[in-house]
Amino acid sequence: MRLYAVVAAGGFRRYATYRTATAAGVFTNTVFGFIMTYTYVALWDERPQLGGYDMPQALTYVWLGQALLMTCAMMGGGFEDELIERIRTGDVAVDLYRPVDLQLWWLAGDLGRAAFHLLGRGVAPMLLGSLAFELALPTSPAVWSAFLVSVTLGVVVSFAIRYLVALSAFWLLDGAGVSQMTSLAGLFFSGMLLPLTLFPGVLGEVARVLPWSSLLQVPADVFLGKYTGWGLVEAYAFQGGWALALLLAGRLLQSVATRRVVVQGG
Repeated sequence: MRLYAVVAAGGFRRYATYRTATAAGVFTNTVFGFIMTYTYVALWDERPQLGGYDMPQALTYVWLGQALLMTCAMMGGGFEDELIERIRTGDVAVDLYRPVDLQLWWLAGDLGRAAFHLLGRGVAPMLLGSLAFELALPTSPAVWSAFLVSVTLGVVVSFAIRYLVALSAFWLLDGAGVSQMTSLAGLFFSGMLLPLTLFPGVLGEVARVLPWSSLLQVPADVFLGKYTGWGLVEAYAFQGGWALALLLAGRLLQSVATRRVVVQGG
């Protein structure tokens, strides 16, 4: 486990070196936060309890989305593109010969990436949003701790989805198409555009049970105090269940891929 802790720390340091990109990302998240905030203000002025949120809660949801957009990689990216390229070129063969678990190696690095983005690109927009608008920020340390646990589970679910997408390159040779489709699905079904509680009928019911809801909707509701007591345990079980199922699917697909490798260019 010490090795994977070192890999996670390396992932954190790797993204911390891109200071200009981080500053640009903070600026972008803040701008989009203001744009979406005023859109939500217009909606909630007409329907004050839309989706079960009051105005401060709805605006808090907006800024949580900006804080977690890169943390939970709702639009994909991170290790995914690198692994797809290594599969395409055949460099993944080197990874498979290393005396480490391939899935855990990439998971550790992605956890380091997520930790940096939460601190580097999440805190500043959230702080600016709280200065400009009335947000429903928790006063209890227990809620903040519960939120961090939920975010961690969301990151693992996100990783597991992207790992499956990356492994598809063993058969497709180029996973760009699958990656783009998954990114669009993540953006929509995570609740990034609108809370999933606003989705009507069957669409809403389906969206709330898909794994992408673990990336934003569930952590946001934990932050807003929608889950307490046994409800919080059920929320964790939902995220943990998807994380476990998707990780096991990734491990199974990895096992199949290593027995029947098709590599373009190597």
